Amino acid sequence: MDLLRTVAGSEIMEQEVKGKGSEERWTGAIANLTEMASNLDSLQKLLLKKAVFVDEDTFAKASLTSEQARTIKVLEQRVETLEREVDAAITAAASARSEKRQAEAAQKAAELRAQEVTKELENTTKVFELHMEELRAKQEEISKRDKEIKLLEAIIQTLGGKDSRSSNLE
Repeated sequence: MDLLRTVAGSEIMEQEVKGKGSEERWTGAIANLTEMASNLDSLQKLLLKKAVFVDEDTFAKASLTSEQARTIKVLEQRVETLEREVDAAITAAASARSEKRQAEAAQKAAELRAQEVTKELENTTKVFELHMEELRAKQEEISKRDKEIKLLEAIIQTLGGKDSRSSNLE
């Protein structure tokens, strides 16, 4: 109660310093403090009337029981937290396994595609080699015919030269 009077007294002094404009606010605050003091007094009286006094042994057992109950409550909360963590870990592991399976499937698909591309390249190389052989054979044939044509031209010139010489002599 003395604390209340000290607080109320300091509030009144502050009120005078700050001015009369906030008088209503301070009056409300003082009323609230007075009501709280009354409530505390009532609570104190109620506790004194209803309080049970026990011997030290009974109090020690009750304290131990209370402490054990608090410990059990804390441990139950810890167990619930750990259960949630385990559930989260299981979910994460299942997700990781699923991602691993997807990655393995993608890797197999990529390997198959790489094999297909390699086979296509090998086939293209074989086709290219066949075309190159064919081109070489054609080039050899053209070269042979070119030589034959040159030989025939040389023969024609030789024969044509004799004919023109003999007609020049006549």
